[in-house]
Formats: sequence, C-alpha cells, structure tokens
Amino acid sequence: MGVVGRVFRPFRSLYVQVLLGIALGIAVGALWPQVGQAMKPFGDGFVKLIKMLIAPIIFCTVTGGIAKMSDLKSFGRVGGRALIYFEAVSTLALAVGLAVGELVKPGAGFNINAATLDPKGAAEYVAQAKHLAGPADYLLHLIPDTFVSAFSGGDILQVLLLAILTGFALARMGSAGEALTHGLERIGEVFFAMIRIVVRAAPLGAFGAMGFTIGKYGVASLIKLGALVATFYATSIVFVVVVLGLIALGVGFSIFRYLAYIGDELLIVLGASSSEAVLPQMMRKLQKLGAPASITGLVIPAGYSFNLDGTNIYMTLATLFLAQATNTPVTLGQELTLLGVAMLTSKGASGVTGAGFITLAATLAVVPTIPINALVLLIGVDRFMSECRALTNVIGNGVATLAVARWEGALDVGALRAALAAGPGAAPAGPPAGAEPID
Repeated sequence: MGVVGRVFRPFRSLYVQVLLGIALGIAVGALWPQVGQAMKPFGDGFVKLIKMLIAPIIFCTVTGGIAKMSDLKSFGRVGGRALIYFEAVSTLALAVGLAVGELVKPGAGFNINAATLDPKGAAEYVAQAKHLAGPADYLLHLIPDTFVSAFSGGDILQVLLLAILTGFALARMGSAGEALTHGLERIGEVFFAMIRIVVRAAPLGAFGAMGFTIGKYGVASLIKLGALVATFYATSIVFVVVVLGLIALGVGFSIFRYLAYIGDELLIVLGASSSEAVLPQMMRKLQKLGAPASITGLVIPAGYSFNLDGTNIYMTLATLFLAQATNTPVTLGQELTLLGVAMLTSKGASGVTGAGFITLAATLAVVPTIPINALVLLIGVDRFMSECRALTNVIGNGVATLAVARWEGALDVGALRAALAAGPGAAPAGPPAGAEPID
C-alpha cells in the first residue's frame, strides 16, 4: 500500500492533474473531434463556477482593505500610480506588437483576395464591436443600475466602484464600521473557501476546453496559420521575460521564480482560456508575496480592464497580419492612429466574451482599407491565441500589483523573496533575518 501511495502521490497535485486534463483533451479532440466538441460544457461550466464567485470576493476584499486604511488619501495615490503603470506598460505592449509585425511580417505571402472570403463568420464579432461604447458612454457604464445589478451582471469595474464607495463609508463610521468590516472579512473567507472547492474541478474544465478547441478547429487550423500563432507566442514570451522581467528585477524578484510560484494558476488559465478563472487565487497569492490586501484588491481587478498586455500585443500584431495577408499597405500615420485607438478599445470591451477578437474588429475601423472580411482568417486559430492572451494578461497583472506595492513603499520585500524561494507549496512565513527593508 505504501508503494502504491508513493506511485500515485504526484497525481494528487493540481498541477499534474491539470496537465493530464489538457493532454487528454488534446488527444480526444484530435482522435474523436465530435466527442471533443461535446466536452465544451465542462470547460464553460468551470469558468462559470469561478466567475460566480469573483464579484463577492472582490467586493469583500476591496471594501475591507479600504475600510481598514488609516490614511484614505493613500488610496487615491495607489489608484493614480496604478493607472500610470497600466498606461505605460499597455502602450509599450501595443508598440511591441506593431514592431514585431513590421519586422517579422507573419502575413506576407498569403496574397488573399478579401472579396473571396465569406463575411458571415466574422459578422457576429463585427456587430458586437459596433456596440462598444465611446469614452463618455463607457464611463457612464461603470455606474450600475442598482446595487444588486453589478453583482448579477458580473461587471468587475462596477463591483469595484461599489466596493470603493462602501469601503469609504465604513471607514467614516467609527467603531460600528470596524464591526461591519470584521464581519465582511469573515464573509470573504467563506467565498475563498468555496473557491478552494471549485478549483479542484480545474482538470475537468481544462479537459473540456481543450477537447472542444482541438475537436472544432483541429490541429490543421493551427498549422495553416502557424506563422502568426508562433510569432504571437514568441512575442508574448519575450515581453514577459524582457519587459516584465526588467520590471520584476526593479521591484526585487526574479520573473522566473515568480512564474514558477504561480504555475498552478497558469495551467488553469491555459486549460480554461480565461484569465478570470484564477482571479481570486492570484489575489491570495500576491498577498502571500507581501502585497497588502488593500493594494492587491484594487490593482488586480482594475488590471483586468486596464492592463491587458497580451490583448494589446495581439491587437496590433493581428491588425498588421491582416493587412499583410490581404496586401493592404499601412502608412506610419495609420499605425500611430491604430496605436492611439487601441489604447481605448482595449479597455472598452472588458468583460465581453471573446473580448480580444471583438476589440480587434473595433480597432480595424481606424484602418478602413483593411477589409473587415479578413477577420475570418483568424477565427480558426483565435482560441489558441486566446490562451496566450490570457496567460500574458495574468502574469502582467501580478507583476503590476507587486510593482505598485513597491512604488507605494508597502511591499514586504523580505516576505516576497522568502515566499518565492520556498515555492508555492510552502506555508507563508515572515521575512528572514537580514531581509531587505521596505523602502
């Protein structure tokens, strides 16, 4: 019995279970495509279970963090610094996508006549893109119709707004507010306990999502447009290692140790093709890495709308790919316009299903010479690229949280390095003797 236990011990790890789920999903989708497509409800169901718990977790975490702040002015300072960071890094990601598109030219040689393409496949995304609000309407959308509708609609930014207002209100209520805050934190613990139960279904969710993707689109669709997919993955990897790696180095940690620390979450994202699937777990892990709950609760949810590094790389790179594939010339002025508009559209579709593809359709409007029908070229491989977008977004938002915490002087660098050195499975501990002080 002891030998059997040792043999099966690795399979108790969620990391290994998710890997097995992904591998089995790929195998089933490749060998029995119809069966693979039928597995879609498992992947969708897992994501829905996670999203069901995101709104109350964000509300409880952010509200409690703000209510316990002794200096409420620091909240505005943290928010301002987070937005500055988001815009700087997001713009850099957009520029990287443009630069790589011009350098590699993944669409060159396709010589596709857009008139021969069937526009029906992209019609749904184009229609949704037309409904993306302008800046004024988008700001108005941040205000929910009712207090409850923000939770039922699952809009992260609306819930964040309510949490901020509630947190400020509790902070002004004195001892009564402290009692309510304590109760709210206990309620938050209940939802985190629920997440720990739900996340055990991640291997099944990964199996269903990968089975559907391979079964519906097939490996052939990946091979056919392999140049674009490979370019996007390589660009995202370079962005994470170089750009985010340098930011991490400035904060005081290794990007590689950080990636190992959130390995379980990255596998779940890969399987579910959704960054929201790990939002609560990421908030908890970042707190274990020394980022205060008040900063984590603000930066992570806001980053899901304002700091989408993977989506930004995808939008500019894919736009140039479509232009090159249809032999459409794009001027420098159009590229700069594309860069500016993409900074807005990348925020305007937060929370929309298939947001990366929809924002791409909206962004193409600034380069009308690129035929909108060309979007059908990407439908077959968008699911594969969606996984990379989600992975890059999750990594970027985690680094952003630690960077803003360090900028604010609130990051426990000693705890950060100790936790990364110990690995994700170790119990959180205080900073070791002689650890670097917070600056």
